[in-house]
Amino acid sequence: MIEKDIAPNALRGLSVLVTGGTGSFGRHFVDFALNGTEAARVIVFSRDELKQHEMQEHYGENQRLRFFLGDVREGDRLHRAFDGVDIVVHAAALKQIPAAEYNPFEFVKTNVLGAQNLIDAAIDRNVRKVIALSTDKASSPINLYGATKLVSDRLFVAGNAYSGHRATRFSVVRYGNVVGSRGSIVWRLKQMQPGQTFNLTDPRMTRFWITLDQAVRFVFASLEEMRGGEIFIPKLPSMKVTDLIQGLAPHLNVRTTGIRPGEKLHEEMISTEESRRAVDRGDHYAILPEIAWQHQERLEGKALPEGFRYASDSNDEWLDPETLRRRLDG
Repeated sequence: MIEKDIAPNALRGLSVLVTGGTGSFGRHFVDFALNGTEAARVIVFSRDELKQHEMQEHYGENQRLRFFLGDVREGDRLHRAFDGVDIVVHAAALKQIPAAEYNPFEFVKTNVLGAQNLIDAAIDRNVRKVIALSTDKASSPINLYGATKLVSDRLFVAGNAYSGHRATRFSVVRYGNVVGSRGSIVWRLKQMQPGQTFNLTDPRMTRFWITLDQAVRFVFASLEEMRGGEIFIPKLPSMKVTDLIQGLAPHLNVRTTGIRPGEKLHEEMISTEESRRAVDRGDHYAILPEIAWQHQERLEGKALPEGFRYASDSNDEWLDPETLRRRLDG
C-alpha cells in the first residue's frame, strides 16, 4: 500500500477542484492540499450549502480556499466552475446500494450522466488532469450502484480519446471500503451502545479496507503517475467482517439477517478479465487502457499471472483487529 509522503510541490501554483468536496474523502483531500502542498487554489464543488458553510467556519479566512455550489448533473455549472482549473478530483457520487435499487434513475443521472458532464467541461476548459474515484463494486458489478460506477470508469478511460488533440488526461482510482467514513460499518459500530444488536447479513463476508489518509495519499500519487486511461488499484489488506466487529465492538449482540439484494460475500478490485491488461507496479496495480493512444506513454509494470483475480477472500494480506484499532487511533 502506498504510504509515501506527499511532496509539498505536488500542486505548486496549480488550481485543484474537488467535486463532492464536502464528503469524507473530499474534506480530507482539501485538508492535505491546503496544509501539505503549495496549491494556488483549492476549490470545493458540492451541492450541500450547510456542509460548505461548516467548512468555511472551520478554515476561516483562507485565501487559497474557494467554494462553489453546484451539482455534477448540471453541465453548465461545471463549465463555469472549471474556469482556470488545472486538476479535478472527482469524488461526487451517489453510493448507497439499497437506495440505488429503489432509485435507479437518480444514480444514473449523478454517476453516469454526471461523469459525462464532467468530461465535457474538463476538455472544453482545458483542465490538465482529471482523476475519478471509483469503487470495488465496479468490478464484476452485481448491483446498480456498481454498474453505474463501471460505466463511469469506462467513460473516464474513453475520455482520453474524446479529448483528441487537447491536453486533458483522465484516469481512475479504484479502492475498497474506507475505514471510519460517514455511514461505513466502522462509523456505525462507534455509534452503538453496549448491549445493542448489530445486524450482520452474513458472517462469511470479507472486505478490503483503506483509511482516509491512505486514500488521499494514493490519489496524490496517482495524479503524479497517470498518463491517461489507467485504473489505479492500491494493494490493501482484507478483513473478515466478524473480526472487525469483535475487535471494535465486542459488547454488541450480533444477529445474522441474510445477505441483501445486490450484496457480495467478497469484494473484487480486479476481475480475471481485467487482469489480462493489468500490471503490478510494486505497491499497487494499474489496469491499462485497451486502446493505446498514439499521443500517450504507457506505464510499465510486471504482467499478472494468467487467471489472476484480486479479491478480498483470496488476498495475501489480512488485517487483524489490533492493527485496525491502531490505525484508527493513529
